[in-house]
Amino acid sequence: MSVRLRLGVLTSLYPSQARPSEGIFAERRWLHMRARGHSLRIVRPIPSTPSLARMLSGVLSKPDWRAYIDFPAGERRRGLDIAYPRYAHRPWDQLASARSFARTGVATLLGGHGGFVAQPLDAVVCDYAWPAAAAAPLLREIGVPCVISGRGSDVIQVAADARLRPALAAGLASAGHWCAVSRDLLARMDELGGAPGRGVLVENGVDRELFQPGDRGAARAELGLSADGRLVLVVGHLIERKDPLLALEAFRASDCARDQLVFIGAGELRDALAARVRAVGLDTRVKLLEPLAPERLARWYAACDALLLCSSREGRPNVVLEALACGRPVLATNAGGTAELLGTLPECLVATREPAELGRRLAALLAAPPAPERCVAAVEHLSWDACAEALERCIEAAREERAA
Repeated sequence: MSVRLRLGVLTSLYPSQARPSEGIFAERRWLHMRARGHSLRIVRPIPSTPSLARMLSGVLSKPDWRAYIDFPAGERRRGLDIAYPRYAHRPWDQLASARSFARTGVATLLGGHGGFVAQPLDAVVCDYAWPAAAAAPLLREIGVPCVISGRGSDVIQVAADARLRPALAAGLASAGHWCAVSRDLLARMDELGGAPGRGVLVENGVDRELFQPGDRGAARAELGLSADGRLVLVVGHLIERKDPLLALEAFRASDCARDQLVFIGAGELRDALAARVRAVGLDTRVKLLEPLAPERLARWYAACDALLLCSSREGRPNVVLEALACGRPVLATNAGGTAELLGTLPECLVATREPAELGRRLAALLAAPPAPERCVAAVEHLSWDACAEALERCIEAAREERAA
């Protein structure tokens, strides 16, 4: 693309100094867009909640809003400036909160707040569909082209909520253009937006320099792991839709007495998972690690024999891309766009969520894994440049339609 664009990015998911592992894939997308010559303004509004809501966040099992109290007004990460304006968030009224998020985000993008100089934008990308899609009607009113980008729960979970679904649909209709990381998500967005076939597939890429096949023995020695037995990884948030407890039960059912299971991630189910590990007597074979930087995570992929993913809902899981790029097989439940990644590896996809069958399939995969070359071949077409090119086409279509 020869045209260099002035782009605004409105998102609720982006890594920060406070939460460095949150939305790393989003950062990679925009780093590649900057490398292609586009100028960027990234705005990630931060919730400002009543003190009572912060005090009761743990009691009510709601997100811990106290974590946002000391968030800075902005920061610079890897050469990109990110603004963190505050918006009024009411945990009991998600629709009103989304509208506040949108107003604050648009004002910061266009009004010269957050350290930005006020100047026109060629387009705005709502890079996590909800609540950013609530900004689409505002942008339409002032004539700024808008693209809504779907990634997973921001579409699936919101569309299943009767209170929020109409607002997401209205946002898509106002924008008129959207993209998603999987065909499954695109179909959902097309239906919501009332325009079958309108959405554009913008797949996430994978960093092939970082995630590549490595020597298993050397990686284990580096990480201080035993060279004996096999190692299964579970990477991701320890939350309900990722179902780490099912992954634990599948590992138990695989009856691999000398094997190890390592969870890498954090989330609300961590304590329950640790308690279950102790209850079933697997303390010596199961470890729980905190989230790791990509460079460190790549060494764990190299050290492992397989990745296990038991999600009930997915967009298009980046951990599957990363493991396959490292030449390691994946056993994954058939959720969302996961099947699109494993089309050439049918032995890696499971239709059931029964622990016994998952365990049997895991044991079979560990006993006869696909060749590393097959794993790598499944994702070798997924580059960040290809992602950027597809996103550019989507943005240009929105600009041309608005100009017309």
